[in-house]
Amino acid sequence: MSTLYIRLPSKAATGSAPHWSDLPCPFALVSQGNAIERQGVMPLQGLSDAIAKAQRVVLLLSAVDVTLLRVKVPPLSHARLKAALPNLVEDQLIADPSDSVVVAGGSSDGLRTVAVVQRAWLDTLVKTLNSFGARQIAALPAQLCLPYQVDQPGQPGSVAVAVNELGNTIDVALRLSEHDGIGLAISADQNEAAAHEAIKALCAVVPEASIALYVPQSEMPAYQKLVNDSGELNKRISVLADNWSRWISGAKSTTLDLMAGLGAGTGPKLDWQAWRWPLALAAAVLLINVAALNIDWWRMKSEASMLRATMTQIYKSTFPKETVIIDPVAQIRQKIASAKHDAGLASPDDFTVITAAFSEAWTSVASSGKPPAIASLEYRERNLFVRFKPALSQAERPNIEATMQKVKAALAERNLSLEQEPPGLAMVWKIRSAI
Repeated sequence: MSTLYIRLPSKAATGSAPHWSDLPCPFALVSQGNAIERQGVMPLQGLSDAIAKAQRVVLLLSAVDVTLLRVKVPPLSHARLKAALPNLVEDQLIADPSDSVVVAGGSSDGLRTVAVVQRAWLDTLVKTLNSFGARQIAALPAQLCLPYQVDQPGQPGSVAVAVNELGNTIDVALRLSEHDGIGLAISADQNEAAAHEAIKALCAVVPEASIALYVPQSEMPAYQKLVNDSGELNKRISVLADNWSRWISGAKSTTLDLMAGLGAGTGPKLDWQAWRWPLALAAAVLLINVAALNIDWWRMKSEASMLRATMTQIYKSTFPKETVIIDPVAQIRQKIASAKHDAGLASPDDFTVITAAFSEAWTSVASSGKPPAIASLEYRERNLFVRFKPALSQAERPNIEATMQKVKAALAERNLSLEQEPPGLAMVWKIRSAI
């Protein structure tokens, strides 16, 4: 998984550019094997292609823009801790906590490291990266990505300092301890003055501890000259060339991600770019199936319309005096039934036909056992209703059920169907034509 690391300048340096995204940012593109494939300095606009291709983008926020606090926090669940953090740090902030992103790190010695950054600034950064196609974003305090070493157990370690010059502004990141760090924004007009102002500020902030000063390779002679010219500083300030290996190692060991407080997911997002061809294929298959279904529906509708027109034409030619044709099939059946009735032929759902068929089926069943007593026969709506006498004993119920199954089978041979009406005081069978 490729990762793009970007060191952002502070907000104080944005006044020297028409737009903050035009400011040059040191970056490094790291492959899955932790090898640095590409590095340099380029504005965010120029890194849009690299941002879109990288699986993960790690922002190293300027130490000037991120405030680190050491706060005593009672044992709380993650949700309650997130809700309580703004109130816990309110007394130590000048700005309104609601306008800031507040994220707590791990607990050490009963205290937690809390990082605070302006919400609007971080939100602008994230929206810009998302517009470039970023998939997964992490935002880390730059001061906690600096190396921190303890020379002797129980003794304070050396202070790690990184200098990033941008125009007339110098961003200085200091890691004072394992869990603490600050940032300074220094204004200077010339390179020599910039180095002098940076060393002067360092001496004021760190008057006694040893300092590991990381500066760009091109600025090493100026800083080394100032340190060598002062005997005292030469003893406790070591000027080293800055490189991406230290930043990458520090970023991997830092768990305090400010994206967690922005409300944006820091987990991997779906790579739509990689799914574009499968999605296009699925859309094409769906489109073909929808088109095929619509074509088949139109074909069947055309066949149905043609068949209905044919039946209507046949009906008109057979019965030319008929003017109202709603359902040709039903009307033809009615005409055929009327013609049979006029000719003395019975239709399958006539009373005599159904009654005769039921009588034959009932006789065949009654000869093989003792059938239940019939109370009445009723012919209604071309159905024959057979009602049995009520108040049957429980012992007679299985007999009726068995009789019903036998009669039903006998009626099926005569193209009649038998159904049992909803139970009531008396059992009722409904017999009708199955044709």
